[in-house]
Amino acid sequence: MEKARVKGLSLARRLYTSRTLGLALGLLCVGAAMHPLNPAPWVWVVMLLNAVVWPHLAYQWARRAPVPYHAEYRNLLVDAFFGGFWVAAMQFNPLPSAVTISMMAMNNVAIGGLRFLLVATVAQILGVGVGLLIFAPAFIPETSQFQLYACLPLLCFYPLALGWICFRQAYTLGQHKRELLALSRTDSLTGLLNHGAWKDQLEIEFQRCQRQRRGGAIALIDIDHFKTINDTYGHVAGDIVLRQLSKMLKQNLRAADLAGRYGGDEFCVILPDLPLSSAAAAMDSLRDRFATLGYEQNPALKVSLSIGIAAFDPGHADATLWLNDADHALYEAKTTGRNRVICSSDSRPHHELLDSV
Repeated sequence: MEKARVKGLSLARRLYTSRTLGLALGLLCVGAAMHPLNPAPWVWVVMLLNAVVWPHLAYQWARRAPVPYHAEYRNLLVDAFFGGFWVAAMQFNPLPSAVTISMMAMNNVAIGGLRFLLVATVAQILGVGVGLLIFAPAFIPETSQFQLYACLPLLCFYPLALGWICFRQAYTLGQHKRELLALSRTDSLTGLLNHGAWKDQLEIEFQRCQRQRRGGAIALIDIDHFKTINDTYGHVAGDIVLRQLSKMLKQNLRAADLAGRYGGDEFCVILPDLPLSSAAAAMDSLRDRFATLGYEQNPALKVSLSIGIAAFDPGHADATLWLNDADHALYEAKTTGRNRVICSSDSRPHHELLDSV
């Protein structure tokens, strides 16, 4: 209910701007057409009230309504009724009448589409009928030069204003769509890609490696004994550890690398165009730095990482096999002592490989 009210108030604010400008410019157009007809003083009063007072009254009505959206649609029907009324009052003077009807039709289509245009047209016809009952039915076949110039501001400036309002709305909607898309692809706790988004990127990277015959590596990272951390220090401490790892990944990876939370205490990284040895060195450096981190709330807490790495293999039929290689390497790291980096091509920890070179 609150979301609908916010949406209705947003519509009311947009229409307040366009209605205020449109009726002010419309006053010039209608006034120029009415002047040669010498209308009664009350007609001028109604014209001024419609052009000057009504926009503010309509906005306040919508603001205070339980459902602003519905109130604003009623306001638009009142606009349509008065538009038809003034067409009849102007004795169907061709240019002012056409400008009045077309500007209102453009506004109604922009707000509610063809369906609302039809409803507003009925309100306009009703307004024409009331106007014919009050004023003597007549038709003025020609528009004077003065009346033509009086219509130009409405013809020039109102479409520009309406176009700008529609552009701003479309831009805002596009921005919201992009934000929602980002949220749907992001893990809420860590701010990294979520499981599905990361696997989508892995498929893209796999296809790129196949197409361009380029290398690359992926890493699966597991926080050692994470369940024990939660059981001993609490889930809040566990969340802090997860955020610390995500922060370190963001700070230490290259701009081209893509990190995600694979699930639970497992993280995943795509390392494009990086040889296996370089990827292993980068992950081992990450593992070493993460092991030295301190936690103010829990000074005794020390956390280590087990990491499995796999290089792109042109012989693999799909990205799942690439991921499976990294998963096997991670399993080796966890079952051979943890706190180490294992590459899928060799079961020895990476720091032992370096020592043997």
